[in-house]
Amino acid sequence: MRKPLVVALCALALAGAGATPAVAAAPSPTGADTTTGTAPATSLTDVVNDTVGAVADTLSGLTAPKSAAVNFAGTVSLSNCSGSVVRMPDSAASDPALVLTNGHCLESGFPAPGQVLTDRASSRTFGLLNASGAKVATLRADRLVYATMTDTDAAIYRLNTTYARIKSAYGIDPLTLSSSRPAAGTAISVVSGYWKRIYSCSVDGFAYRLKEGDWTWKDSVRYTSACDTIGGTSGSPVVDDATGKVVAVNNTGNEDGARCTVNNPCEVDQNGGVTVRQGINYAQQTYPFTACFTTGNRLDLSASGCTVPKP
Repeated sequence: MRKPLVVALCALALAGAGATPAVAAAPSPTGADTTTGTAPATSLTDVVNDTVGAVADTLSGLTAPKSAAVNFAGTVSLSNCSGSVVRMPDSAASDPALVLTNGHCLESGFPAPGQVLTDRASSRTFGLLNASGAKVATLRADRLVYATMTDTDAAIYRLNTTYARIKSAYGIDPLTLSSSRPAAGTAISVVSGYWKRIYSCSVDGFAYRLKEGDWTWKDSVRYTSACDTIGGTSGSPVVDDATGKVVAVNNTGNEDGARCTVNNPCEVDQNGGVTVRQGINYAQQTYPFTACFTTGNRLDLSASGCTVPKP
């Protein structure tokens, strides 16, 4: 699971010591995740996040591979993860906007295995980025629409504004969820709003089951090695370079070569065989959600074709 443990301390140390980002070490993949609560826009948390963002801007310019077509427009930074403003294929401009991230990025902590959360009050904030990765607004949720870490690792928030209002105020369109399963070999970009960094690689294949600690995910996307995602990239949209549509949400990677432990997921095949791929990272497919939202971006888990886990 890809979230930072000591981001705040690193950012403050960099600021206090006067170290330049070019000299400072880039963040390493983390150990067990922590949960960071939502903070007001003027809190120390936001100040720290802005500092981290500035450091990340410089680091990403030096080190990050970037797709020529894919940019940061519509992505968001969370207090502890990445995410994106997304629309379903049939969403209208007047619909309340949605934000996609990981279930393990919830401010309330990890959902338990088998747990599905729906229609919960939320006032979580998100930093909206433009094409170059600059923060242009703070968006706020009014509901947690859906979240789980069972079969998939996803959370969808509803904002207190519409796509049309975001477009009018900031000139930014949402990303569209693809209604199709991606194919092996597809060129993709993992776009982290937290670090303002884009990772470019391809879909290497799919894990029948991906097991990490107490959680198991189905039909996970496995990246080729070029997408060496780090802590803070959790929740990043995985974008098909050819279509510009979101095909998955980035969520984890095997850091140490351990077998099926937290931060060290393993692949389990249909016969129960286990494969460990140290240094390889994964995402959860998002096309199943497109069948679960109806008119007005309302979640309908009973809709035809909706196969995501239910409470």
